Amino acid sequence: MNTTTLTLDRGSRMGWLGRLGAYDWVFAAAVVAGAAYAFSRYRGSMDVYETWILLGSVPVLVALGWFWGALRSLTLAVGAGTLLAISLYGRVTDGFGADLAQAEQVFLLKYFLSSQSAILWMCVLVFMSTVFYWIGFAVGDRGDARGNTAQRIGSQLAWASVFMGLVGTLVRWFESHQIAPDIGHIPVSNLYEVFVLFVWLTTVFHLYFEQHYAEREGTRGLGAFVMLVVSAAVGFLLWYTVVREAHEIQPLVPALQSWWMKLHVPANFVGYGTFAIAAMVAFAYLVKQAAGETQWRKLVPLFVLGVVLCLEPVVFRKGGLASISSYWAVYFGVSALLVGGILAARRRIADRLPSFDVLDDVMYKAIAVGFAFFTIATILGAFWAAEAWGGYWSWDPKETWALIVWLNYAAWLHMRLMKGLRGAVSAWWALVGLAVTTFAFLGVNMFLSGLHSYGEL
Repeated sequence: MNTTTLTLDRGSRMGWLGRLGAYDWVFAAAVVAGAAYAFSRYRGSMDVYETWILLGSVPVLVALGWFWGALRSLTLAVGAGTLLAISLYGRVTDGFGADLAQAEQVFLLKYFLSSQSAILWMCVLVFMSTVFYWIGFAVGDRGDARGNTAQRIGSQLAWASVFMGLVGTLVRWFESHQIAPDIGHIPVSNLYEVFVLFVWLTTVFHLYFEQHYAEREGTRGLGAFVMLVVSAAVGFLLWYTVVREAHEIQPLVPALQSWWMKLHVPANFVGYGTFAIAAMVAFAYLVKQAAGETQWRKLVPLFVLGVVLCLEPVVFRKGGLASISSYWAVYFGVSALLVGGILAARRRIADRLPSFDVLDDVMYKAIAVGFAFFTIATILGAFWAAEAWGGYWSWDPKETWALIVWLNYAAWLHMRLMKGLRGAVSAWWALVGLAVTTFAFLGVNMFLSGLHSYGEL
């Protein structure tokens, strides 16, 4: 028996552990050390639920890093950036903790690592990534399976935006604990914070699908479509920051002072993010299908739906269309032009998109992941409601529309798995599903009063 056979036999006996390298174990050790450091330093601010969440996050994060190698480097880089920011804040203290005024006095904090600076960098990098992805359609050839140069730059910028978004989120969490007792909380408590969460979380899932299908030609071109919806979220985030000064850290309202929030909200936004990815992949599918269409009137339904999705943030503002500002007028105009431009250039774009089979598979997997997490979030929300209001379900408008969203995607998955739903019908369904989901997320709070109406536009 030769050495190769012995190695194979040993690897098969050890299973997946035998495939782990030194970097995997270094990463696992770093995660454990980071959790131990966080617990030793901040356990005074943690209750029993937060302690268990911290302990549970360690094996989950290690498993994710082993499953998808790119997350190892991202996690270590984010950890280093966050610790650097914390150390810079900690050089000067006030009566309660770190002096947050250092965010305006220390160069690295002021321009890069304070929460607001990092989040603004995230926004800039998202826009840059979107532009480069689309440049990849406009210039050069299709490139190899990894896409052309512009698309690869777009992908790297997307990774950079995730890095800055995660650093901004973690540093904001730290900053909230330095303001006053009982102010600190995980930054998923208001519209500003959850839009930041949506931006980097959706981008992470897009990058996973991009890498998972890396061997299929044209897959990197999907970034142009997915990053459009992420850029739209950034556009809203910037407006909300300026108009509402939403970046200011505020204490939690009583209804949100629950450990359930730490689980319910992130799980919900995994669903929202992957549903958004599925919708944009569906849009790409329909654009590719329409490549040979010569009659513009047959493209009108696709254009109208695209415009409706662009118009939703305007409608969901208080006062609706009657109170539209110059910002939203420009936003809507640019969005409508982009939809029209994509349809006008559909032939060139279609040549640079992956096959229909790949598009259909990405759409299915995105919805499957989103549905699983949305189901978990709904169950967790029921437990939270029982604790806060004394009942698991009250047919509050938000709960009702969450059920509508759940039923919509449950029906989509049922039709695919049981009836073989494929093609244009499934794509249209996924695209309409985004409109329904957006109303459930934003529209309910604007138009329907209820127990979940914590914010307004």
